Amino acid sequence: MTRVLMFQGTGSDVGKSLLVAGFCRAFARRGLRVAPFKPQNMSNNAAVTADGGEIGRAQALQARACGLAPSVHMNPVLLKPQSAVGSQIVVQGRIFGQAQAADYQARKAQLAGFVAESFRILGEGRDLLLVEGAGSPAEVNLRANDIANMGFARAHNVPVVLIGDIDRGGVIAQIVGTKAVLDAEDSALIQGFLVNKFRGDPRLFDAGMAIIADKTGWAPLGLISYFHRAARLPAEDAFSLRGARQGEGHGKRIVVPLLPHIANFDDFDPLKAESGVELTMAPPGEPLPVCDLVILPGSKTTIADLAFFRAQGWDVDLFAHARRGGKIFGICGGYQMLGQTIADPLGMEGPAGAAPGLGLLAVETELAADKTLAACAGVSTGGAAFSGYEMHVGVTRGADCARPLLRFADGRAEGASNAAGTVRAAYVHGLFAADAFRAEFLDWIGADSAGLNYEAEIERILDELADHLAAHVDLDALLALAR
Repeated sequence: MTRVLMFQGTGSDVGKSLLVAGFCRAFARRGLRVAPFKPQNMSNNAAVTADGGEIGRAQALQARACGLAPSVHMNPVLLKPQSAVGSQIVVQGRIFGQAQAADYQARKAQLAGFVAESFRILGEGRDLLLVEGAGSPAEVNLRANDIANMGFARAHNVPVVLIGDIDRGGVIAQIVGTKAVLDAEDSALIQGFLVNKFRGDPRLFDAGMAIIADKTGWAPLGLISYFHRAARLPAEDAFSLRGARQGEGHGKRIVVPLLPHIANFDDFDPLKAESGVELTMAPPGEPLPVCDLVILPGSKTTIADLAFFRAQGWDVDLFAHARRGGKIFGICGGYQMLGQTIADPLGMEGPAGAAPGLGLLAVETELAADKTLAACAGVSTGGAAFSGYEMHVGVTRGADCARPLLRFADGRAEGASNAAGTVRAAYVHGLFAADAFRAEFLDWIGADSAGLNYEAEIERILDELADHLAAHVDLDALLALAR
């Protein structure tokens, strides 16, 4: 019989994804057959599954923590924001449609069936499912037809642990306030609470834990100190990119403009871990700083984000950078932006239409209905091995494709480069996680690689995270709550 335990948060970015990943690794190391599940996710940071679907990047990391390949059933509903009020809906790994926020609320009842199906399939042959909520159950204005938090928990009679974030302040009010707004049946499903991201002497919050327990009637399950190595793990929420977020080195400077609909931004995590570079996310409202390399990232709405790029004056900064001989690299949507034109005749990413590109590569892109979702591997034209994944709806052709960046294992060429070799681009995500390719790439900008084994580092951090949680939470007591 599969046991299930759900983790919900008092808000977004309280650490739900990270804690579920850590608990996945901790219980998997005990020999349990564990899998992660998130009924509904909202993120443009996605991962490709073996069967050619896509799920939230956080669930892919959680699957890795369990020693599993990612499955579309781990995240049956994925919302990929395309505007302030609208998203593309991905169901069980495939594009299902698009909806404005108000329209989506009416469609949740329909999506509940897909969620229930994936929940059943994923639970087959498992000892334990660890479920992650989305946002907060305190958003009771969205409770009707809810599939992400208490609506899911009630429908499947799943016990819940509530997570609060003391680092943002007001954690007592966060948790007690959640209790105050929930109805009695929802509240009864919450078995206890965790307080995350604590800094300092934990004895100073003993009274705080007791106050929360007294006012809610929920069991205090643990005060978890801040896990600093979390910054090395892939983040899911673009909110975490805002503010100073730089690599650890002080060598060559890499700048990535922070686009409104930036996608798959975990591409840059391996570069941030290198001591020979400093990676900066350039925020809106500021010019692109002088640097050695500008990387144009992936985007969920390429034409709209290109318009935003121009509105910031970043195109002027980029052309000045190019005139100084600075290097430029484009990934996926960034690749498309660097070309001559981008056409979206079917309105795949917004209103149908076309726009001129930045003109730094002699290529043209047309967005099409068929989406490429596939893992890939091969070697660069310089001979460095790589692996990664494709996730795009565009087809790009042109003269600069005659100078490809990559060659897949099946012999296909991928990517483009200008004649001078100063502007390069490709569709493949995850390139920098490949140690050989990353070293070759850094050599291109005159930086030295630290010789980091990135994938082994991620495994070490997941083990350290599991140890960290075991030191702050009674895992046996937590497991006993699952049913």
